[in-house]
Amino acid sequence: MSDRVRQADAGDGRSDGLTSQEKKELVELRRKTRQLELENQILKQAAAYFARENVVPK
Repeated sequence: MSDRVRQADAGDGRSDGLTSQEKKELVELRRKTRQLELENQILKQAAAYFARENVVPK
């Protein structure tokens, strides 16, 4: 029962807890962050590869 009271309080803004909507948004933002970090890593590796290709004599 106390879990329901805490959840209701959080939903009403009476508690420091997150609402279900905020939790959902947090999960989505963390997923997007992981995706962007992966894409950033791939782009850095590609840039390093092409930079080496331009420096090494053929």
